[in-house]
Amino acid sequence: MRAARLINLVLLLQARGTMTAAELAAELEVSERTVYRDVVALSAAGVPVYAQQGRVGGYRLVDGYRTRLTGLSRAEAEALFLAGLPGPAREMGMTEAAETARLKILAALPAGLQEASERAGQRFHLDAPGWFHDPQTPPVLAGLAQAVWHDQELAITYQRHDEVTRTVSPYGLVLKNGVWYLVGQVGEDLRTYRADRITGAEPTGRRFERDAAFALQEFWAERAVAFVRQMLREVITIRLSPDGVRVLRFVAETIAYDEAMVEADRPDPQGWVRTRLRVESLDVAYSYMLRLGPHVEVLEPQALRTRTAEAAQRTMDLYR
Repeated sequence: MRAARLINLVLLLQARGTMTAAELAAELEVSERTVYRDVVALSAAGVPVYAQQGRVGGYRLVDGYRTRLTGLSRAEAEALFLAGLPGPAREMGMTEAAETARLKILAALPAGLQEASERAGQRFHLDAPGWFHDPQTPPVLAGLAQAVWHDQELAITYQRHDEVTRTVSPYGLVLKNGVWYLVGQVGEDLRTYRADRITGAEPTGRRFERDAAFALQEFWAERAVAFVRQMLREVITIRLSPDGVRVLRFVAETIAYDEAMVEADRPDPQGWVRTRLRVESLDVAYSYMLRLGPHVEVLEPQALRTRTAEAAQRTMDLYR
């Protein structure tokens, strides 16, 4: 474990130049104290790592030093080919570049690792779109991808209830459940647009300065949580049997389920718990109650309790 971490530390410095102890600790997921000890160990082993003092200081390798510890293991080679997603690459107009890169990597691998691509392809396949719909590649996607790569400002036309035009600095593209989204800056705000609703995207001829602190994965994770919370506008109060608690995990939104379990009262002698559940609407809540069947009792609101009881009565009459 430590040997791999030391190698990664050297490779980070080789790739990025100067890095602070805090930056190295974050990348390696260790404490700064561990980084200090690792640097001492590398220096004792003859790796020329030195500390640069000052406001922009940090650790760096002596100029010109290159490690030869860059050979790929079998597991690393196979993982590398798993990282390439041919479907999304094709949709973004990058098929030729992706295939050329794959062939170059294959040519550079030792003979014993040449079959890594075939092994990965035989064992793993990513089918990103969801069931029951035929995903369509947005016509503008390739152009959006080019603008993202080259930091080119775009004038986009976006279809909502009406059609609007925006000047966007395209920061990134996200594929979620078969749907592409563009993350872009408009003025001072970062916004998200469904790519299949963008009816036009024309370069303005200007480049934009990308915020170096922007992290697409972190932004998307935060927005995804905020989006789900915004959808969950209604709150219902229910009682759940032990089986109901188990099944609810597969019925409700993950965020809503987690919050409901945190808020849940202590189980009664029969193991039932009372809690509050956030839902998109009372119609959605009604569908949840039907799926939970006899493992849930609606307490509030009264309209949902009545509707669920009537459904249970109709079911009983049907089977009588």
